[in-house]
Amino acid sequence: MPTIGYCVIALMLTAYVLLDGFDLGVATIVPFIARNDAERRVAMESIGPFWNGNEVCLIAAGGALFALFPAAYAVSFSGFYLPFMVVLWLLMFRGISLELREHLPSDLWHQFWDAAFWASSTLLVVLFGVALGNLIRGVPLDASGYFQGSFAFLLNPYAIAVALLAVCVLAFHGAAFARLRIDGPPAVRAASASKWLWWCVAALYLFVSAATLHLRGFGGHWATYACGAIALAALVAMRFALGRSDVVAFAASSLFLIALMGAAAATMYPYILPGYPPGSGGLSIDAAAPSVAAMTTALTVTIGGGIAVIAYGSLVFRRMAGKLRVEDVIR
Repeated sequence: MPTIGYCVIALMLTAYVLLDGFDLGVATIVPFIARNDAERRVAMESIGPFWNGNEVCLIAAGGALFALFPAAYAVSFSGFYLPFMVVLWLLMFRGISLELREHLPSDLWHQFWDAAFWASSTLLVVLFGVALGNLIRGVPLDASGYFQGSFAFLLNPYAIAVALLAVCVLAFHGAAFARLRIDGPPAVRAASASKWLWWCVAALYLFVSAATLHLRGFGGHWATYACGAIALAALVAMRFALGRSDVVAFAASSLFLIALMGAAAATMYPYILPGYPPGSGGLSIDAAAPSVAAMTTALTVTIGGGIAVIAYGSLVFRRMAGKLRVEDVIR
């Protein structure tokens, strides 16, 4: 039962990275693909119907963690309190930027919220990457399973490398989405950005993979290596799809993200919070799980809610399909 709960949370977090990833990715590359007010507006409107629904996956994952593994929830929020508060403020600024930008017809007003949108979204990706890197590396826990480190401890070289990979991967994912949703010069620039972003993703992926093997050793779960092989195949597909098929490029980017999240989950298993140094144990899913009855109830509600979110998301994507043009925004 705890393994099922672990897989459910991993799937919810993967869904968040996959869906909100293209929102964050578009925001990260806005300064490179949009060169005037109208182009920045169309870039923001390309994610307008989706971003708030995509964030539901993050909220649902937090709720599922509380219900399925309450001990891990308590340790996480006590140890990562400051980063969580920063993430909360960045999420608010990102949403406020999207909602308030068009409230006043002022260039200065637009430029301020455009900068806030880019900065908050990019910093979110960095923080999420640092958090994932520390989960894979492990966190210092005492005998009771509580976090004993500091915010400075979290900013280690390995976590920063994972954060850089996250920025580049989601920037590529956002560029692929922009080519699907936007027509005109921003889409052309997004295609150009994808070419150099791919090289950054490839170099960082190989570096982080080698660092992870050095850190965790070669005795990991078989699923780790399977997901790594899938990620490598998806990376190659991303390269061959550039300039040929925007749909294939976005699909390959999505598969790459899924494989990366799968590899991270398999590397950590059976610990929901691995200890530091690597190999020193940690908080396992069995130790963090509640009673069987509580977990059964939580799983039933979580899976039912997940199905509803998938149905709603599919409806929104179908109704909002099509490309946006700068000329339409100007009108």
